[in-house]
Amino acid sequence: MKNDKIKNQYRVNEQIRVREVRIVGDGGSTVVPTRQALDMAREQGVDLVEISPNANPPVCRLIDYSKFLYQQKKRAKEMKAKQVKVEVKEIRFGPQTDEHDYQFKLKHAKEFLEDGNKVRAYVFFRGRSILFKEQGEVLLLRFANDLEEWGKVESMPSLEGKKMFIYLAPKKAGVVKKSQQAMDRERKASEVKDTTISMSVSEDDEPTNGGLLANAKISEDALKKLTADEN
Repeated sequence: MKNDKIKNQYRVNEQIRVREVRIVGDGGSTVVPTRQALDMAREQGVDLVEISPNANPPVCRLIDYSKFLYQQKKRAKEMKAKQVKVEVKEIRFGPQTDEHDYQFKLKHAKEFLEDGNKVRAYVFFRGRSILFKEQGEVLLLRFANDLEEWGKVESMPSLEGKKMFIYLAPKKAGVVKKSQQAMDRERKASEVKDTTISMSVSEDDEPTNGGLLANAKISEDALKKLTADEN
């Protein structure tokens, strides 16, 4: 069925009834009467295939029609293979998610983003846990900040009913996955760097949050909680 659809897209030989056509090839293009173009096709043992009917004059190629259809089908197949289907993967947290569970879900979110998928993370507030919405907001902001290398924030945390959502999109497709050893080395280097920086800052200096959190608009209570957790 698909083959018939491609086949019926093009007019061939005597189906082309315009007065003149533009023939394109490796040597350039030339405008000739359609009758002359048909004679040229017969002499070369190929077909006159109309590839751009809306041009003025219509554009044609001198090529074996079966070979032309094969090329078109192959090109369509390659384009379809290149199309990446983006899925939205969900990550669910509770307002008091423990560190082990957090790291486990963070690892999965990295994999989702590396594969080119979007991530929708949310905190579900059950019953009276809605009172801890600032804690959920801090959790989602930390989550986005930890994924800053792999994804970008599409929307900041927002409360919808009993769920607070944040949306992340992959920064780029085909990111090379890092080995666990490389990640451990980077983490240790980061810890040493943070320790060095904290020692060089005087006690009177106000703490700041870099990266994503520097531009995040969050509630004052959430910011205080986040700063307290970092210290």
